[in-house]
Amino acid sequence: MRLLALIPARGGSKRLPGKNLLPLGGKPLIKWSIDVLLNISNITGILVSTDDAITAKKAIEMGALAPWLRPASLATDTASSVDVALHALDWYEEEYGSVDGLMLIQPTSPLRSRVTIERGIKLFQDGGGRAVVGVASAVTHPMWALKLKANHIHPWFSRQALSIRSQDLPEAYAITGSFYLISPVDLREQQSFFPENAQPLVQNSLYDSVDIDTHDDYLLAQALLTLMSPNFLSENLRD
Repeated sequence: MRLLALIPARGGSKRLPGKNLLPLGGKPLIKWSIDVLLNISNITGILVSTDDAITAKKAIEMGALAPWLRPASLATDTASSVDVALHALDWYEEEYGSVDGLMLIQPTSPLRSRVTIERGIKLFQDGGGRAVVGVASAVTHPMWALKLKANHIHPWFSRQALSIRSQDLPEAYAITGSFYLISPVDLREQQSFFPENAQPLVQNSLYDSVDIDTHDDYLLAQALLTLMSPNFLSENLRD
């Protein structure tokens, strides 16, 4: 089985400028995602899609492919991840041949483990190529969610739902954004990384679910890194 790992790394970020190259634990943020993918069986290529020349140069030095800069039309706030992925996939398959799966790895989730990625690949294999999406238990249960209207608090569902004890609530999950794996056929046909038959890759480790989009997220990742055991780092993340 041949898999292409794609790391989307757009240069512009309004909430956390230059986030893909911010230092974390002594190395740039994007390097965490490149390093964890190196030498994983079945991954035939690690491709970084970026519109930033410095990021592209750094990615090549780190062992990834970054042969072009993303077109301007795919470097806006409104550009979809599917369009970015299809642009990269088309190029890679034309240059290196077809692949069985496209893995989307966000650089903003730097602490996902090698074990998690290998679990996701096994799910994809055992499921006959069905899409795999990383999920984790929802921080706030949707039945307890609220909305504000005319300066008043309203439940999204019902006031009765707010009184249900936590232990009596059904399990609820949210997409982590740190792992997607889908066949090129499904991605091209369904134009989504989350088709109806997607399989869940449950990521209930706090490290796996880190998503750095703001300065507070960045501070949290730095704090979590200090708590990670040397064994975890050596077994799951490359130096």
